[in-house]
Amino acid sequence: MKSIFLAVAFLTLCACQTTVENKAESNQTMPEVEAPPADYDPEAKLKELEITLNTPSAPVANYVNAVRTGNLIFLAGKGPRKADGENITGKLGDDLTIEQGYEAARITGINQLSVLKAELGNLNKVKRIVKVKGMVNCTPDFKDQPKVVNGYSDLMVGVFGDRGKHARAAVGMGSLPSNIAIEVEMIVEVYE
Repeated sequence: MKSIFLAVAFLTLCACQTTVENKAESNQTMPEVEAPPADYDPEAKLKELEITLNTPSAPVANYVNAVRTGNLIFLAGKGPRKADGENITGKLGDDLTIEQGYEAARITGINQLSVLKAELGNLNKVKRIVKVKGMVNCTPDFKDQPKVVNGYSDLMVGVFGDRGKHARAAVGMGSLPSNIAIEVEMIVEVYE
């Protein structure tokens, strides 16, 4: 019985020693916090593109503009509110051309960047635009939703380079709130 007790005590001591050594090794190999590359500067790119961000509009119901969980930010849908406070309204395939829809999508992108900057303080903290969902207000026979949402996607790539390339959905809707031309939501990965 005494030998069994000694054997168990010896094995327990060995296991504890291994755990302590593994913890010490893992503490020494902890990765450093990831930071943006030195040549990455979306804020400078905005100035170069002569884009001025605005103060994000407040939500019109019981929701928030953005929710952060871990290193992801989920942005609520935004529309094409111009600098004068008016929305671009109408249906693609009826009231608006593809070019007008493209511009509405671009303005929506600027509005989302305004929300993102308000959330982060600096767009240089954006690691990647992950996912974009573009909802186009259009007639049932309109088939060029991707050409409209390109206004948004092209802006993201223009500002963030390859980090702005994203997974995307470009879908048609029978109607959107207040008859806005487009609504877009976005998921963004950020540096921690």
